[in-house]
Amino acid sequence: MEKVNLAEKLAQFDDHWSPKVAGQLDDYEIKLVKLQGDFVWHKHDDADEMFMVVDGSMDIAFRHKTITLNTGEFLVVPKGVEHKPYAEHACSAMLFERKGVINTGDAEEGDLTRRQLERI
Repeated sequence: MEKVNLAEKLAQFDDHWSPKVAGQLDDYEIKLVKLQGDFVWHKHDDADEMFMVVDGSMDIAFRHKTITLNTGEFLVVPKGVEHKPYAEHACSAMLFERKGVINTGDAEEGDLTRRQLERI
């Protein structure tokens, strides 16, 4: 058991859309990620996904609405719901995802797909 300082962990990297594993809770990984610009439309058929903004602001677009998250706010995207994260300015977030979930979900694999995540 060791405490985790989010600011210290986030200071260890600068790349965007490349989640890093900062911890694990049962079968869920706690990931830290820096966002800026567009991600891809995708869904996770078998797992919910939680986004919590640590610093900044981000939007999560759905086909019929967009939800804005600011520092200290979180949203759970239910499994099977198509979504597209976006951050106009640099944003830091914490994600809770089942271990093994691919960040781009059902989207065609591309430059933003991360299969092997660094543990920080």
